Amino acid sequence: MDLARRITRVLPDAELHGLSARVSDADVSFENVVDHLGNLYEAGRPVIGICAAGILIRALSPHLRDKHSEPPVLAVSEGGDAVVPLLGGHAGANDLAERIGQLLGVPPAITTAGDTKFGVALNSPPCGWRLTNPQHYKPFVSALLSGKTVRLVGEAPWLRESKLPLALDGELIIRSTYEATSGSEHELVYHSACLAVGVGCERGADPDELISLVRDTVSTNGLATASLAGVFSIGIKSDEPAVHRLADELNLPVRFFDSAVLETQTPRLANPSELVYREVGCHGVAEAAALAAAGSTSTLLVPKTKSERATCAVARSAAAIDATRIGTPRGMLSVVGIGPGDVGGQTLAAKSALSNATHIVGYALYLELVESLTAGKTVHAYRLGEEAERVTTALDLAGAGETVALICSGDPGIYAMASLVFEQLDNAERTDWNRVAVTVVPGVSALQATAARVGAPLGHDFCAISLSDLWTPWKVIERRLRAAAEGDFVVALYNPVSKRRTWQLGMAVKILRQYRPDDTPVVLGQNLGREGERVVVIRLDQLRADDVDMLTTVLIGSTETRRVARKHHRPWIYTPRGYAGVNDANPDSVSGDQSG
Repeated sequence: MDLARRITRVLPDAELHGLSARVSDADVSFENVVDHLGNLYEAGRPVIGICAAGILIRALSPHLRDKHSEPPVLAVSEGGDAVVPLLGGHAGANDLAERIGQLLGVPPAITTAGDTKFGVALNSPPCGWRLTNPQHYKPFVSALLSGKTVRLVGEAPWLRESKLPLALDGELIIRSTYEATSGSEHELVYHSACLAVGVGCERGADPDELISLVRDTVSTNGLATASLAGVFSIGIKSDEPAVHRLADELNLPVRFFDSAVLETQTPRLANPSELVYREVGCHGVAEAAALAAAGSTSTLLVPKTKSERATCAVARSAAAIDATRIGTPRGMLSVVGIGPGDVGGQTLAAKSALSNATHIVGYALYLELVESLTAGKTVHAYRLGEEAERVTTALDLAGAGETVALICSGDPGIYAMASLVFEQLDNAERTDWNRVAVTVVPGVSALQATAARVGAPLGHDFCAISLSDLWTPWKVIERRLRAAAEGDFVVALYNPVSKRRTWQLGMAVKILRQYRPDDTPVVLGQNLGREGERVVVIRLDQLRADDVDMLTTVLIGSTETRRVARKHHRPWIYTPRGYAGVNDANPDSVSGDQSG
């Protein structure tokens, strides 16, 4: 596990999968090695096995069919003194081996012929370069290995520095260009990501109009789509759906510049506009954004091209453009439910959101629960009661273009931070906040986790009520309790007591006992998934404030909730679906949590 965690420092998106009999703190646990590896491979997931290479070979051999579709598979010795790419060498395994080998200080055991002889992986070019005709790679390399020489056309320093047999009259050609060309078995074509697409559009423009404009512009001018490095525009368009749809359609990053930066490009514009200046504070958007992204030595390759409601322009840089280091991205805020506590209760979506974020904001206790997922992130810890401050910090960071995760225990939409995020967005007149892309990532709620520990007490209609009268008047809470009791709902009580507030739970019990028997099952779930977990089942007439705290979820059964006694074990609790005499085979019924 120590070696695995070292590797994740250079592979921050990696998940740690561990054999349950041996590893207790992995992100994902499994029981059968062969089945688990086979499932990962079939799903196209890269696999780095810290184990003997033979284990991976025997487990995956039944799945080997098409080498062109296989994901990277590597073996790393348990001592970290050997790194061997086994499958998918040119699908990323060789690159992974290089990175891991550099971390561990060992040379990777790369065995693919082209790599070893010529010191370069022709079908896995460096970042910023793309091979246009990978289908011709194999015959091309076969010709190379048979002794033919290569002529380079265009600039590609990484190829000139290789051990390729270069000659001015080479029989084979490797071409570097930003122009559209197809290549052949005797000619590999590489496109450098050296073109920046600048765009502008009216507010609410049809995304299809902008997409068609850019595609037509690229095609008409004979440019290669593979040479496009990114989509760029002015900051006020960072929430424009058409711009983001264009970036998604082209599978490109999108970045934004403020008007002051774009105004510095005015002397280089082919079509400066006073009207545009009066509206947005710079003399051009599409041309200026393209030039700003491509750099001070760039060339405006395609001046502003217009459709009815959109514009675009293309600039060319002398070198590959890394769009992730240019301008400002649209700020992203994920409000993430991390479940009740333990790693096993966290969804893959939650882990992905934390992995993608650069800033993590949350209550200090909850941050401790995801500490293994926050390495290398900027963490903003707050005390209990500082909920508004947490949301403000998260929105400020996202408003500045950062990718932020605001974490909550359980589910973010159930007595948690999601509602406060949208409340602040609703009440504040903040342009930077309103441009943030907000996503709510659901989690396993405390009521779900508590119910799962004892069976199925939520098998029929239920409701949740918070007993905290800090923001809700007690009269309102009392009215809801009485309605839930009269309706015979299973009731989940949140925030049942605090150090200064204990009488409300007694009042809730008093109300509920007017409508259901004293032996109604009650489940108390405390510190679920954390140290000191406690789950007990008592009767309604036994429920006292001394039995619970703020970290306890209380589930109170309905009149239909049943207890199944088990000798020497905590009883099972369930609420049958459908009251006595109702046939659950009714064709109008829906099985499971599907209706909506």
